[in-house]
Amino acid sequence: MQVSLTDFFDVASRHPAFLALERAVRTPEPQTLRLSGLNATAKALYLLLLYKQTDRPMVLLVESNPVAEALCETLTAFHDLLDFSKHRGPPFVLPAHEVLPYHGQSPHPEVSERRGIGLWRIAEGAASIAVVPIRSALMKIPRKEFLRNLAWRIELGDEFFVEDLLEGLASVGYGKHDPVEMVGQFSLRGGIIDVYSPEAPHPVRIEMLGDQVESIRFFDAENQKSIQRVDQALLLPLTEYPVAAPGRVNENANGDAEDHEILPLGWEFSAQSTAARTGSILDLFDNPLMVWSERAAIQADGEKLWEKLEDGYEASGSVGPAPANFYFTPSGFAEEAQRGSQLHLEELAVEAAGESWLHLGTQPTPNFQGNVPHFVRELQAQVSGGRRALIAGHSPGDVERLADILTENEIGFQLSLKDPFKAASPYLEEKARLAGPLANVMLVESPIRRGVTLPDSNLVLYGHEDLFASSDLVARPKKGKSARSTFLSDLQDLKEGDLVVHAEHGIGRFVGLRQIEHAGRREDLMLIEYAERARLYLPLHRLDLIQKYHGAGGKPPPLDRMGGQTWSRTRARVKAKLLDMADELIKLHAARGKTPGFAFSADSNWQREFEEAFEFTETPDQIQSVKDIKKDMESDRPMDRLVCGDVGFGKTEVAMRAVFKALGDGKQVALLAPTTVLAFQHFETFSQRFASFPIEIESLTRFRTRSQQKEILERLAEGRIDVLIGTHRLLSKDVGFSDLGLLIVDEEQRFGVRHKERLKQLTKNVDVLTLTATPIPRTLQMSLVGLRDISIIQTPPRDRLAIQTVVAPSSDQIIRDAIERELARKGQVYFIHNRVETIWRIAAYLQKLVPRARIGVGHGQMSTRELEKVIFKFMRYEYDVLLSTTIVENGLDIPLANTMLIQRADLFGLSELYQLRGRVGRSNRRAYAYLLVDEDVELSSTARKRLAALREFSELGSGFKIAALDLELRGAGNLLGSEQHGQIAAVGFETYCRLLEEAMRKLEGEEVEEAARTTVKLRLDLHIPTDYIRDETQRLQAYKRLAEIRTREDRSRLLEELRDRYGSLPKPVHHLADHALVKSRAERMRIQSIERKRGCWMLRFSEDSRVDATRLMRFLAETPGVTFSPDRLLEWPRTEKQTLSADTALKDLDALLDRLEHRPETPAKIV
Repeated sequence: MQVSLTDFFDVASRHPAFLALERAVRTPEPQTLRLSGLNATAKALYLLLLYKQTDRPMVLLVESNPVAEALCETLTAFHDLLDFSKHRGPPFVLPAHEVLPYHGQSPHPEVSERRGIGLWRIAEGAASIAVVPIRSALMKIPRKEFLRNLAWRIELGDEFFVEDLLEGLASVGYGKHDPVEMVGQFSLRGGIIDVYSPEAPHPVRIEMLGDQVESIRFFDAENQKSIQRVDQALLLPLTEYPVAAPGRVNENANGDAEDHEILPLGWEFSAQSTAARTGSILDLFDNPLMVWSERAAIQADGEKLWEKLEDGYEASGSVGPAPANFYFTPSGFAEEAQRGSQLHLEELAVEAAGESWLHLGTQPTPNFQGNVPHFVRELQAQVSGGRRALIAGHSPGDVERLADILTENEIGFQLSLKDPFKAASPYLEEKARLAGPLANVMLVESPIRRGVTLPDSNLVLYGHEDLFASSDLVARPKKGKSARSTFLSDLQDLKEGDLVVHAEHGIGRFVGLRQIEHAGRREDLMLIEYAERARLYLPLHRLDLIQKYHGAGGKPPPLDRMGGQTWSRTRARVKAKLLDMADELIKLHAARGKTPGFAFSADSNWQREFEEAFEFTETPDQIQSVKDIKKDMESDRPMDRLVCGDVGFGKTEVAMRAVFKALGDGKQVALLAPTTVLAFQHFETFSQRFASFPIEIESLTRFRTRSQQKEILERLAEGRIDVLIGTHRLLSKDVGFSDLGLLIVDEEQRFGVRHKERLKQLTKNVDVLTLTATPIPRTLQMSLVGLRDISIIQTPPRDRLAIQTVVAPSSDQIIRDAIERELARKGQVYFIHNRVETIWRIAAYLQKLVPRARIGVGHGQMSTRELEKVIFKFMRYEYDVLLSTTIVENGLDIPLANTMLIQRADLFGLSELYQLRGRVGRSNRRAYAYLLVDEDVELSSTARKRLAALREFSELGSGFKIAALDLELRGAGNLLGSEQHGQIAAVGFETYCRLLEEAMRKLEGEEVEEAARTTVKLRLDLHIPTDYIRDETQRLQAYKRLAEIRTREDRSRLLEELRDRYGSLPKPVHHLADHALVKSRAERMRIQSIERKRGCWMLRFSEDSRVDATRLMRFLAETPGVTFSPDRLLEWPRTEKQTLSADTALKDLDALLDRLEHRPETPAKIV
């Protein structure tokens, strides 16, 4: 029942005009060709067919970046449907920069990366069709050989100087970062180089033996473990502007990121960087075909660019390189293009005298806007008229939905799979079988948006947006990112002066690391300061006792007294409070569980269709959250689940799937939002998402008139409204549902006590889903298992771009350019000014600076209604610029707002800057955040570090560990309430979580013992050599992980990981692992201490020791010289060799513990 698409497209390629064009393109002599009649979809189709038939690379010139992205998306869709296995790579966009010379701004890193890779691809001869906006085509570029040398191709056995590679990577945009977690990072550890190249499936680990490549392997960015050996690695450039020529040795051989950060903004347009840029893009291709798509629009945009360049040069006082150093004039580029063959594509051509045009007639398909009967009538007319039809569904769900429509209307169809070896779903196979014999209608899964009719070829193609609702976003391909939690307890961000928590002594201050040498033994120590300047020198092999202190915001706690009672009393107090809280939560949980709820049905076909209609790829966290919610809903216990996730991370989509499930069983749904603005935003989102389904959605806010509210309440009570969205008005007593099955509460913590009491009455046997944008740590989620069901969405959407963060002086030019550029792409701007007294003066200043901007002003001293009015106008695009204090709604999701300027950014805290910046970059548009600092202000070192940190972590999802952690801990305090907030501050977050877990186990009847602490004094050489792990932070992390070894499996896994990351293991590292294993076994046996003294092993047992008495007696009877005293001290004389050598001493002790431990089997010895 499945057929290939070859026949369908072969018919299109047999059109006389296309055949004439193909013959002309095969001719090597330069010529100018003209083809008219093609709409955008037809252009993409025929250009792909032309490339497939001639194998001639193309430069496809268009007017702008948005046009290029849309056309390339359609080209890529056809490329995936046709067989291009023997040709070059897929089409791609070579984007134009959104900043120009003379403005003192650098290009967006994402644009630089795409340009660097694209130009390298062209120079390598690996480009099929490059879609190039005119502003990109006019840029002068370096010669082909220069661009080819920007990438590194490394194979097994290659020989090179490591310093050359590091310098080369740093010069083309890579930054030094260990561990390597994200694209564009590299690190060096001994002879091991880690690099994450763009377009690579995983980062690569290159192991050197001297100057020769010994091993190349992919590794997992999340856990840093190697996963696959490969023979070669391709390291692509992240920019076309190398800082220093690749291969040249200079002082920056280590590639430190700090060395590059001193480059001034806009250095890419300096005289030095443009010296080698003399050629055009056409020089990089071998015999390309230059295609102009709508030449008049292209020329107009080229002229506009040149005017801006000349104006900018004049405004700069004619300082620096002239525009001609960077760009061709439009007429100059046209002359360059005349050296080769050109093809002019026009949808509607006006033939001038002497011009010869080929014409290939096409017609656009109708936009049915979800009107299925209209679509069916149109399709039946096309088929009965002798035409063949291809219908594109964006997702498997779309294809299944289309199959249902065709089957119900008795229209036969075939499944046309782009991969003939891949089977369709059983559901589709069955539908196709029932549709009857081979027919003239074909279904295919493809992201083609708009269709086209080819009358002369008797073909019609329908895009998925012809039938269903459209989207403004261009979906980006999946790009792997590490979902590593920002909350890590491995001391990776520990700095001198930070607070730490010692399990026995409490809260102290980390002073630094010290190394001592005694009797030929070296030992690394952590120095911790306590109250009254008392100091503790802690051996690093005891780092299992240490956690970094993380409070919940606010004032830091006082230092504890070392060895005093303060810490133990604090722990006891917190433990008691936790028991009370856990007991209360368990009772609430149990009471809810006793009330029978409604068990919803399993997913229907409609549910699957609804979910497949989601335009973008779900993140792993979204998928898991949906699974959790469905499981809750299908049980007969009322759901009470909290979903945490940043704004724009997909909580609403997760909630809408729960809504659809509830509606499938005939239940009503209520969504409660804390403000009118958020309720309106939810109403708009729900209305758009459910548009293709017969669902009645209404909103109830103060924006509804009294008569409208009355009519809505009547329909609600009669069951004629399926989903009601509103503010606390929903909690009024006159609001009555016919059959409420699901309540969704957005930001519950923002409702008052009275509203929460009313919520409790409403939700006794109704499923409740609570959404919050306040993040909380995953560790807290684990601790609350059984108390509250929590799902966390931490992974950002895959179509979201990084925010370019610029620290810049607050100047008229920078502010004007930033606003003008955003307005030029029909976007909106946030301008943050955090002083109400001067905000109107700033509004007048901005209006004078950018007269055409429509400016709205919002601040915290306005009434709620006034502020809502301003924000509504901004949401509806009635304002271009929203000038506000930090009070403006944080939950807003405004995709068009993608530039933010923050005045006096040096006065904000890191977390505050992080939250503010998060309001932009919520679509697939490039976003900019300008941290403006007054030029005459001397920055404090703290402010300087804060701004540098924000700029450094502009890459989305890169961690931003300090600020993200701070927000998570505030979220933890909000979730648990003010009293528990204080308990977190008293003992630190990790101790709090451990005590909470113990409280839970105790309440469930489990016996909770105090953890045993065995003192081990063996006087052995236990350290990690500094030449093995040079980075102090990483060495500290390794010590901590070695100290936390509990089993032989832990030991094997960790040693293998260290060997993989740092190379062959030195003996002392083996000894540290063995020492940790012996200590761990001794603690399980509840041995108080193990000591080497006077040539004896001395083991002191605790009163509740788990040493097997029978085994102990046998050991005493069989072993000469061993003694056991009444105070439970075992002394076993050994030779000097058995106690002084770390190798033999640790094996000897391991064997002794084997003989004494109470367990059925004997483990293998330490090796």
